[in-house]
Amino acid sequence: MMVTETEVKVRYQETDQMGVVYHANYLIWFEIGRTVLIEELGFRYHEMEESGILSPLVDADLQFKKPLRYGQTAKVLTWVASYDGLRVTYGYEVQTPEGETAVTGSTKHVCVRKESFKPVSIRKVFPDIHQAYMDAKGDA
Repeated sequence: MMVTETEVKVRYQETDQMGVVYHANYLIWFEIGRTVLIEELGFRYHEMEESGILSPLVDADLQFKKPLRYGQTAKVLTWVASYDGLRVTYGYEVQTPEGETAVTGSTKHVCVRKESFKPVSIRKVFPDIHQAYMDAKGDA
């Protein structure tokens, strides 16, 4: 299984009144990690969008373990947790500077046509992306 690592420096505006990272910011960090993973697979979101295909989020799940604070550097681990040719679920682990788990989670995405929002098969429309997802999750 392919896992990418992305560092994110905690900025002041990402923290709440308690001085810890506000929960919604983890979804942004997940997106940063997901974009890095897709780029490491050799693809770009904007190229897919230019061809009329979007990949909206249809589900998100987060579990909070330890706080991260302003000035710390988090590490976002990202991988393909599941993929069936239509839907892809990305897994995430956000780590503290000490390597402890701060947050775990997943996001599920489905490719759709931009004009109709009808689902499309990644397997059929993007066979090269399909194979890259299979390889990334270890199902070559």
